[in-house]
Amino acid sequence: MQVFLVEDPAELGRVAARQGADVIRAALRQRGEATIIVATGASQFALLEALVREPGIDWSRVTAFHLDEYIGLPEAHPASFRRYLRQRFLAPLPVQPRFIAVDGDAADLVAEVARLGGLLRAQAVDLCFAGIGENGHLAFNDPPADFEVHDPYIVVQLDEACRRQQFGEGWFPTLEAVPEQAISMSIRQIMQSACLLLTVPDERKAVAAQRAIEGPVDPACPASIVQRHPNCTVLLDAAAASLLAQRPALRA
Repeated sequence: MQVFLVEDPAELGRVAARQGADVIRAALRQRGEATIIVATGASQFALLEALVREPGIDWSRVTAFHLDEYIGLPEAHPASFRRYLRQRFLAPLPVQPRFIAVDGDAADLVAEVARLGGLLRAQAVDLCFAGIGENGHLAFNDPPADFEVHDPYIVVQLDEACRRQQFGEGWFPTLEAVPEQAISMSIRQIMQSACLLLTVPDERKAVAAQRAIEGPVDPACPASIVQRHPNCTVLLDAAAASLLAQRPALRA
């Protein structure tokens, strides 16, 4: 795991997008195609805005999965991650990638999880974009996370801290309106990505970042598992890095 500090918060997303784009371009050169996992939430706003402007990517040869989606939330809802990605990732692109949407309001959730798992198992994932939740979650794998489940996607229960974060970020009008379940990519599946790129902004992520980077690998802080990944980069702004005992190297 490599940890870097981007001192200017406004640059954090652009730095992450540039590094991620390099991985995508390399996969396209080497294999003729690329498979990525895209994340959502406030931590990904600037990254996606910059990523869609990166030159030299033939998006028609890219397959994009996403990490998670609320159960029972229609795509028209402002908090839907499908809606988020269609607006912030797909719509600005001149050429569309193959986008595998997680249908959280599918009539048959068992069938939907099986569909997603079958599609993902057939792919070698080159790059996973992600963040770290305020409670240390990775995707919607809230603590204590299951590090052993083999299924690519699973149904998870969202804990109160996670739901409070979603309400606090303004996605829902009340805490009660935040769904209690989601479909999430599993920890083991995320860890199978050839490259992990975590973007972590804001002081409210500082405790989780410190636990994930400097604490023990522990299901109580799901993101701590990335310490075991052979090719993981964590990019933080100064606020998110403020509790680290060791100051990370600067990334321009």
